[in-house]
Amino acid sequence: MTAVKNPRDGRLRILEGALRRFSQDGVSATTLASLREESGVSVGSFYHHFASKDHVFGVLYAETQRIYQEAFLQELFRHTEARDGITGIVAFHMAWCGRHPERARLLLTERPPRRAEPGGPEVAALRKAFFTEVASWWDPQTERGSIRQVGTLMCYVLWLGAAQETCRLWFAGVREPSEEDVAALSEAAWHSLRQDQSA
Repeated sequence: MTAVKNPRDGRLRILEGALRRFSQDGVSATTLASLREESGVSVGSFYHHFASKDHVFGVLYAETQRIYQEAFLQELFRHTEARDGITGIVAFHMAWCGRHPERARLLLTERPPRRAEPGGPEVAALRKAFFTEVASWWDPQTERGSIRQVGTLMCYVLWLGAAQETCRLWFAGVREPSEEDVAALSEAAWHSLRQDQSA
């Protein structure tokens, strides 16, 4: 008896192949033909699931962002103390990038899809929900005087900017960060964001 193929298998193979190819070559240098070759699907199978390379990228980017954000929030809400949350997230970010280098490269090096592009509405909705959740942890910390009141952009830069750049250098071929490097990045983030800058 011939097994019935699950149509989701083809979609999954395309996404997995695209993740490998995008990570290796970048989205702009990846061709539709190379995506099909990497995933081992026919032209008909590809277009059954996706309209274009940009469609694949949009779905993959949104999926990767969701996976990262869910893990981020799970780690963040493990901590009730401001210092533990700030330093814990830096360590989490470095560890996540090490465990998922292909997905991390996608988030670190590719421009997110815009609202009018495939995946754009999903990415925007995920980002809005994510920032709302982060704020529900962050705002009480600022009200208690543990963390400085800073805007969203500066919060990102001071909290994870150095860690992001370290990961970019790592993926570009510079040495893998050590435990001491991660500890230093974590402490630097805390000292940048804590309320009492004189301590």
